[in-house]
Amino acid sequence: MLPEERYSAILRRLKQNRVVTVHELVTALSSSAPTIRRDLAYLHNKGLLQKVHGGAASLTIDHTTTDIDMLPKSVMYRDAKESIALAASELISPSGFIFIDAGSTTEMVLHYLQHTNATFVTNGIHHATHLASRHLKVILLGGTVNPISSSIVGSVALNQLESYNFTQGFFSTHGISFKSGFTTEDPLDASVKEKALQKCHNAFVLADPSKFDRISSVTFATIDKASIITTKLPNELYRNYANIQEVDHHR
Repeated sequence: MLPEERYSAILRRLKQNRVVTVHELVTALSSSAPTIRRDLAYLHNKGLLQKVHGGAASLTIDHTTTDIDMLPKSVMYRDAKESIALAASELISPSGFIFIDAGSTTEMVLHYLQHTNATFVTNGIHHATHLASRHLKVILLGGTVNPISSSIVGSVALNQLESYNFTQGFFSTHGISFKSGFTTEDPLDASVKEKALQKCHNAFVLADPSKFDRISSVTFATIDKASIITTKLPNELYRNYANIQEVDHHR
């Protein structure tokens, strides 16, 4: 097969599947692994695909730039979010100093909490209200209210986070991709996520399968900076970049 024929075949497979592995292409194109890697490097340099460890990803990823109000988001992919939230709640250290990010899936985690001596810090207004109603220890960050995400943002919140060292942190995200990492729509929300995640000994991003291969406006971390809890991984290449925990969708 001529190089140009391999290039076309690789791009066709990427258009269909968004991600391909070197192993898949070796089998499909009856070529050697070094040849396929050279082809991927060539196409990457031409700006036709994104070369990643073990394969390649399509550049035609779903880009989103607008946020969705909390109420509609809370009913989207509800079953998957519930399974992810339950799994996350089981990881919470009973005496930890825990950051809980604003978001619909992270809010669900709170409903599964058993009695705990953990102290929770959050920038989610609804999160803080729920924790307080359960008589759990909670600190709500100070700052400016983002009415879309019902979160606290701004310099006051960032300065407060600077003094904290969390044992664990649980984060929401609007998109996950090889190229752009964990992304969200609002720059102010992204700043709080970024700072809080940096201050966590162990960080977890809670993401239903719809969040993969999506890019939102602002990156708050690369995907090697946190473990991901999801119900179904869209492709195995993500395992080369992050610790992944897949939970039973019907648990």
